[in-house]
Amino acid sequence: MKRFGVEGGTGTGGQHLPFARAVAADGWLYVSGQVAMVEGEVIDGGIVAQSHQAIRNVIAILEEAGYGPEHVVRCGVWLDDARDFQSFNRVFKEYFGTNPPARACVVSPMVVDCKVEVDCVAWKRP
Repeated sequence: MKRFGVEGGTGTGGQHLPFARAVAADGWLYVSGQVAMVEGEVIDGGIVAQSHQAIRNVIAILEEAGYGPEHVVRCGVWLDDARDFQSFNRVFKEYFGTNPPARACVVSPMVVDCKVEVDCVAWKRP
């Protein structure tokens, strides 16, 4: 097993995050939930800007581990507001339209002040 980002990412207010950004095992890669955070702070903007940033954060972790969007098997999505569903889908399609993964999307209050969180599971032959 290989863990990515255990050296200590930071969340809002510089808080140490006590989990790996991703864990690879036997061809599988589990990417922790990503929000629209840059350098420990959630970016300004609505659902479109935050969706782009959250997905770019997921893709950066995939690439760090040697994977790409084409390897994503499933995504989990948490939206703060159900009215953002269509806007999120338009952004999601820009990144995963060619190779759409399975996906679950739920509405949930967020732990940080953001509009969306995205995680994923990817696989490629080891």
